[in-house]
Amino acid sequence: MYIEHLSVKNYRNYTSLEVTFEKGVNVIIGENAQGKTNIMESIYVLAMAKSHRTSNDKELIKWDEEYAKIEGRLQKRNGSLPLQLVISKKGKKAKCNHIEQSKLSQYIGNMNVVMFAPEDLNLVKGSPQVRRRFIDMELGQVSPVYMHDLAKYQKVLQQRNHYLKQLQTRKTKDETMLLVLTDQLIELAAKVTIKRFAFIEQLSQWAKPIHHSISRGLEELAIKYKTTVDNVSEDINMSKMVNSFHEKFEKVKEKEIERGVTLFGPHRDDLLFYVNGKEVNIFGSQGQQRTTALSLKLAEIDLIFSEIGEYPILLLDDVLSELDDYRQSHLLNTIQGKVQTFVTTTSVEGIDHHTLKQADTFRVVSGSLQNKL
Repeated sequence: MYIEHLSVKNYRNYTSLEVTFEKGVNVIIGENAQGKTNIMESIYVLAMAKSHRTSNDKELIKWDEEYAKIEGRLQKRNGSLPLQLVISKKGKKAKCNHIEQSKLSQYIGNMNVVMFAPEDLNLVKGSPQVRRRFIDMELGQVSPVYMHDLAKYQKVLQQRNHYLKQLQTRKTKDETMLLVLTDQLIELAAKVTIKRFAFIEQLSQWAKPIHHSISRGLEELAIKYKTTVDNVSEDINMSKMVNSFHEKFEKVKEKEIERGVTLFGPHRDDLLFYVNGKEVNIFGSQGQQRTTALSLKLAEIDLIFSEIGEYPILLLDDVLSELDDYRQSHLLNTIQGKVQTFVTTTSVEGIDHHTLKQADTFRVVSGSLQNKL
């Protein structure tokens, strides 16, 4: 798949923008704070209905405007697909093929993207929240069911935390509602966890050979999904997992009431990365951490293709300058000829690769995209 046409209105520092892209590599050059990343973000938001940079949608709307609109025409193997997303202070409205979608979870997945930005190099050494978000965003693109279950889980979690807070402050003493919410939460937690285990197993199968290649055959990568509940692993069935969750929540009920918050579940889980048997975020060099992050991003491309039969769109936002020549070359060689790619950079000088020399190039100045160079 590739995005053929992009139109934005009142988005960040863009009043309006209309641009047509080629299905190969598109390079967007500009100084910092001119709007390069905003173009990348708009493509990402069109696909995912949320930003990778902020959780506050109001920040996406141009100052003093009521709404922001992103439209794109996507070319897929079965034809052209128009997409539209309108963001206002009241919320978001999405259209696919000119038909308004009743739920965003139904909209997400029509357009698949893989974003690789400098902050993604912190995927390995960053907080568990960063890694959970990584799982949710990538798995959600290929599994609408997962998005639905995760949204329900987060809603019940919010209700349960609110009720725990009421028990903590003694605004109520009746624990019946807590039992009902716990049962609902556990059912959804088990579904989310099972899907995450399966996803990480798939991702691991793609990432291992990529990492082995980038490290010139010197390193073996292993990825493990770490749950906060004992006796939960990828090889147990739904009923056993539900039982394990029940046992854990029964043990910690008093502690949760005391603290007024849900202490266990998928919202507290993590990913662990091992290179040659050692945990990368603790014992790995910066080079090993970056190779692991790069391997994961390249693995996403292959995983999405294996699931939907089309390559996603790759967004490389100011990341090439963060990689050494060898990793740059490996990345560019991998994508060449098969993935529509957007590259933002302040300059292509010092990046000597034929992929970029053949690319379509644009320049951004003060929120306007100038003609191809």
